[in-house]
Amino acid sequence: MSNLGFSSLLLLMITLFSFGGAALVSRNSEEAYVTLLYGDEFLLGVRVLGKSIRDTGSTKDMVALVSDGVSNYAKKLLQADGWIVNTISLLENPNQVRPKRFWGVYTKLKIFNMTNYKKVVYLVADTIVVKSIEDLFKCRKFCANLKHSERLNSGVMVVEPSAELFNDMMTKVTTLHSYTGGDQGFLNSYYSDFANAHLFEPDASPDDLKSRPVPQMERLSTLYNADVGLYMLANKWMVDEEELRVIHYTLGPLKPWDWWTSWLVKPVDVWQDVRIKLEETLPGTGGGKNPNDKLLVISLFLLPVLFLVFCYYRSFLQTRSLFDHIRHLYYMLRSGGVSYSSVTSSNISSNPQFPNLAYSKVPIFLGAMSVVVCFTAAMVSLVLSLAIVPRQLMPWTGFLLVYEWTFTIFFLLVGSYLHVVHRWGKLVANQSVSLSQHPESIQYDSGKGTYIARHTELTILVIFEWQCYS
Repeated sequence: MSNLGFSSLLLLMITLFSFGGAALVSRNSEEAYVTLLYGDEFLLGVRVLGKSIRDTGSTKDMVALVSDGVSNYAKKLLQADGWIVNTISLLENPNQVRPKRFWGVYTKLKIFNMTNYKKVVYLVADTIVVKSIEDLFKCRKFCANLKHSERLNSGVMVVEPSAELFNDMMTKVTTLHSYTGGDQGFLNSYYSDFANAHLFEPDASPDDLKSRPVPQMERLSTLYNADVGLYMLANKWMVDEEELRVIHYTLGPLKPWDWWTSWLVKPVDVWQDVRIKLEETLPGTGGGKNPNDKLLVISLFLLPVLFLVFCYYRSFLQTRSLFDHIRHLYYMLRSGGVSYSSVTSSNISSNPQFPNLAYSKVPIFLGAMSVVVCFTAAMVSLVLSLAIVPRQLMPWTGFLLVYEWTFTIFFLLVGSYLHVVHRWGKLVANQSVSLSQHPESIQYDSGKGTYIARHTELTILVIFEWQCYS
C-alpha cells in the first residue's frame, strides 16, 4: 500500500514538473496574440506592444515569431517579458519587383498555420494597444481593417488558423498579384472581395450571431487600427480618441522608438508613456533602455565637453602663461577696473606703410564664401550628429546629445575655416607690407606695360601654410 502511495506521489510530481516546464515554451490558452520579429531593430517595439497588451488585463498567450536574424539576447529578453518565442524560417518573397525591406514579409502568412491555437490576433510590432481588444476573438474566420477605400491593412488581423487555408495560400503566392510587392498586396488579392465584407459587430448578441451565416471575412473599424498617417493629415483623429483600441504608427521613417519622432508626432507620447513603464526583466532594460547604450551615451556626453575644455585651455596658454593670467586678474581686481587700449583707424591710415592695403587685398568673394561655408557646416554637423547618436534613446536624451554634438562639430568646422582665412590674411598682409617697404621687388616690364608682382611666391607660401595646418 505504501509502495502504491509512493508511486502515485512520484507520478503526480512528474506530471506537475512536466506541466510547469511546458508552460514556459508551450501555450497556456487556446487563443493568442501574435507578432513577428525579423531583427533586433524592432525589439523595443515588440516589448512595448507586449506591455500594452498586459496593461489591458489580458492573460492570453503572447507569441513572438522570430527569424534567424534575431539575436539570442533579444529572444531571452522577450521570454523574460512574458512572450512565447518561436523561431521560424523565412518564406521567400516571390516578387521580383519589390522594396528591399519586403524581402521576408511573406513570412507573415505563417500565422495562418498556427493550428495549435483556435484563434490568433496578429499585431505588427509598430502598434500599441490602448484599450482592451479581447472582443476581437469574437471575430470569425478572417478580420482586418479596410484602408484607402478598398485595400485591407495587414497590421492588425484576426485569423482562424487552418492548415488547409495555409496550403492553399502557398499554392497561390506565385500567381496572385501583389500591388505592394509584399504580404499585404497578396492578401488583398487573396481576399479580393474584402471591400464588400460586413463590419465586425463585437456587441452583437449570441442569438443574432447564430441566426446569421458564418462570414468568411469581416471588416474591423478604425478603432482597432488607427492610422497615425491619417492623423497627421488632419492633425486629429477622425474617430473619438477615447474609444481608440489600437494605434498603428505607419509612418515609415518615423517609428515611435526613434527619439526624434516624439518631437514630431503627437500620438507617440502614448507609446512613450508605456515604454517608460517597462520593467527591468533583464539587467539594465527597465524603461526600454538598452544596457549596451549606457556607456556609449556617457561617452557621447563627455567627449564634446572634454574637447571644448581642452581647446579653451590650449588657447588660454597660447596667449599668456598661466602665471601671467593670474597676475593680470589680481591687478585687475585690485585696481577695481579693466584698462582698455585702442588703436584708431586714423593711425593706421596715416601710416605710409599701410596705404589701404588691408582693404585692397580682401577678396570680394570672401563674404559669400563664408555664408556658404557656415550653412554647409551646419548641415554637415546635424547629419553627423544624427548618425552618431543612437536612435532608440529617450526623447530628451537624444535631443540634448544631438544638440551638443551639432554645436561641437559646427565649432570645429567653422573654426577650421576661420583659422585658414586668418592664416591666409596674415600672409597677404605680410606680403603687402614687404612690397611697400621694398619697391624694387616690383618689376616694370616696358615691353608689355604691366606690373609683375611676386604672386607665385605668395601662392607657394599660402599652399605651404595650408598643408602645415592640415
